[in-house]
Amino acid sequence: MEDKEKQKGFFKKLYHRYRVVILNDDTMEEKLSIQLTRFKVFLLTGTFVILLVVATIYLIAFTPLKEYIPGYADFNTRQMLRELSLRADTLEKQLRQKDLYIMNIRNITEGRDLIEEIPDTIGDPAAFGIDELHRSREDSLLRAEMELADQFDNNYWRINDISSPPEMGNFIFFPPLSGMISSHFDPAEGHYGVDIVADQDEVIKSALDGTVIFSTWSIETGYTIGIQHEQNIVSIYKHNSSLLKDEGSLVEAGDPIAIIGDTGLYSTGTHLHFELWLNGIPVNPVDYISFQ
Repeated sequence: MEDKEKQKGFFKKLYHRYRVVILNDDTMEEKLSIQLTRFKVFLLTGTFVILLVVATIYLIAFTPLKEYIPGYADFNTRQMLRELSLRADTLEKQLRQKDLYIMNIRNITEGRDLIEEIPDTIGDPAAFGIDELHRSREDSLLRAEMELADQFDNNYWRINDISSPPEMGNFIFFPPLSGMISSHFDPAEGHYGVDIVADQDEVIKSALDGTVIFSTWSIETGYTIGIQHEQNIVSIYKHNSSLLKDEGSLVEAGDPIAIIGDTGLYSTGTHLHFELWLNGIPVNPVDYISFQ
């Protein structure tokens, strides 16, 4: 009975009326009077708390204030990050493919094996085949000839079976050097270009507009420079005494790119060894350029 009486007394107290009066301290005049019960106080307090929670959720969910919350990422931001990540992966793959293409062109010109993947350590000399210098000239040329023939046998001209020169569009080639041809194009003998003899210190010029894809030195070919042109045409200039352009340089037809020389083990005197490649296959430069 006592517990029931206490419980009834508690609920009665919730509805006991109280009056809050605000008086003027000097005149004791009543300015404001509010009648309250404990139940009303609890109800108003709970309502205020609920409204405050709802307002906070609304501000976070539907206003830019949510972006200032630590650890919160906007959906658009996450989508943008995913797109940037995909673009970076695509650019990395394309860059590796271009690097592989340039490295294989360099390997062809220097008589090394072609590679199918970019080495993990580019700075390692073995990645470029420098440790293979013990191979003979005949062995290197034979390897390059057989690999090129196997790669392009079904789609392009065969190295040793070119009956007529392939079409190269309407290009007008600029003679890289004026002089006498001392050795002609002979792919059967591993000679994929022409040797042009000229005076010492003669300037060598670019045959077409293009981009320098390598500008380097090797034991076999000395100072060598290669230029990528439109329609998958590549021109290569070997045995120079010095190079005037760096990798990545843009050149126009007739621009000076090197000085004639006698560098490299395969050189037999001051001359330019000039090669012209179309779709990865060497073609006879004499069919397109007059060196006189």
